[in-house]
Amino acid sequence: MRQIQVFDNKMEGSRAIARYIANLVKRRQEENKPVVLGLATGSTPIGVYEELVRIHKTEGLSFKHVVTFNLDEYYPMRPSSHQSYAWFMHHHLFSHIDISAQNIHIPDGALARNHIPAFCRGYEAQIKNAGGIDLQLLGIGRTGHIGFNEPPVSADTITRLVSLHNITIEDAAADFGSISFTPTEAITVGISTIMQAREIIIAGWGQNKAAIIKKAIEANVDEHIPASYLQTRPSVRWVLDKEAAAELSEVPMQSEA
Repeated sequence: MRQIQVFDNKMEGSRAIARYIANLVKRRQEENKPVVLGLATGSTPIGVYEELVRIHKTEGLSFKHVVTFNLDEYYPMRPSSHQSYAWFMHHHLFSHIDISAQNIHIPDGALARNHIPAFCRGYEAQIKNAGGIDLQLLGIGRTGHIGFNEPPVSADTITRLVSLHNITIEDAAADFGSISFTPTEAITVGISTIMQAREIIIAGWGQNKAAIIKKAIEANVDEHIPASYLQTRPSVRWVLDKEAAAELSEVPMQSEA
């Protein structure tokens, strides 16, 4: 069942998401089982990762038995580049917690183009071999993309190389200094793979996301609004701040994640 939770600001929402993830990790530790997390990048999850680092350092939360799969990476992109999502994840999360390097999986943006199809098949196989994604964390782009699944996109897509929408390229240009230096392609996990996660949390912050969030939640399921596919499956939790939720027909009361 879809849940919508609205918080006063993105930090409160981020803390709630982080606490939910931390509790999942703890439960699995008590059961002596690993947990598989699907992770997002971009500005949306930064506060979540900061809070997870705080919980690790102040409450002793261990990530030794956590396995992670990131959604996407720009192409071409060296992992050492400060614009890469590999660098992003290590800077904001992995370098500050006790996760094992062998449990970290991020699409490789430095591959030769002819090696990408085999890599993508292998990435899908790694997810399956890990037991599937227990919890997938998502953000939403102004195009409605989840991961880098740009519109129009089919529900049956899996990990692959994609072209980025002009809006996505424009939004990323500040990180690259100029739109002329911004990648136009990326490797992304597909809609089908995302939808197979046992639980999904999708976060949205700020007024500039309000219009697309309204469409994703309230309009019909549409290949031109990739996030609208989330309407078709259970266990999806939208976590929004007041600005991002401003255009929804009904805004629920603030609640705990």
